[in-house]
Amino acid sequence: MGCLAKRGSANISNRAIQVRAVVQRVTACEVRVNDQTVGQIGSGLLVLLGISLSDEEKDADYLADKIAHLRIFEDDAGKMNRSLVDTGGEMLIVSQFTLLGDCRKGRRPSFVEAAPPEKAERLYDYFVDRVRLNGISAATGQFQAMMAVSLVNDGPVTLIVESK
Repeated sequence: MGCLAKRGSANISNRAIQVRAVVQRVTACEVRVNDQTVGQIGSGLLVLLGISLSDEEKDADYLADKIAHLRIFEDDAGKMNRSLVDTGGEMLIVSQFTLLGDCRKGRRPSFVEAAPPEKAERLYDYFVDRVRLNGISAATGQFQAMMAVSLVNDGPVTLIVESK
């Protein structure tokens, strides 16, 4: 995925940046803060979640449902035809504002489209709750902490998913 357009740019799409997630199918995943494990899962999905200025609960609702039901796990025929809900897998959700970085100008990313911490944390927690309402066991990172994420990517399967 290329770098993002700011709203109103002359030569680049005017599409508003919304909730963005990098979804990785994993056989194991762990997030540590200060050498302490704060979240870990076995088979399932690692979701790196970025919240933008324009995001609302409806965006988190859409994305939580979309990811929970995304058919990216293999069925008996070896086709990606089953979702996390179908497999009973787990999800590790890590807040990551850097997903909204705009790298088009200069050498330092701009994060002006990322939601402020108060809003981002509220929508992050809301997203986690929505995932759990789908019957999925969800572990989390620690909001605004420096985290070390380790994973075994299964496939590898990695997708970028955005709200409408």
